[in-house]
Amino acid sequence: MRSLLAVFAGGLVGTLLRLLLDLAVPHGDSDFPVSTLLINLVGAFSLGLLTAWLWPRASAPLKALLGPGLLGSFTTFSAVAVSLVALADAGEWAVAAGYLVVTVVLGLGAAWAGLRAGAARAGAGSGTSAAAE
Repeated sequence: MRSLLAVFAGGLVGTLLRLLLDLAVPHGDSDFPVSTLLINLVGAFSLGLLTAWLWPRASAPLKALLGPGLLGSFTTFSAVAVSLVALADAGEWAVAAGYLVVTVVLGLGAAWAGLRAGAARAGAGSGTSAAAE
């Protein structure tokens, strides 16, 4: 139960931090998403740092607070990046490459499908929405 509450608390903070960074570095739909890039890079670095430095001696609630809570709500890319590096460090290059390809392809496919479904649901299925194209 303590770990669940820790995830909840970390999630609140991570979500707020992500919003604040998005507001501090705004971008339009057709601009390079600098805030998203920064969020993902900070998240990947932070999760890597915490995994290597703090995780061996951290309690389960602290891991839950900082990992899936704070960084999970801040970004999910950090978990992907750390997993890829861990696989590569373990010499699992084929698995790492497969994971990367599957993650990117399925992620893009899901985003495309979500954009299409959202546009259709909103009645913008005529193709006039830049996001749906």
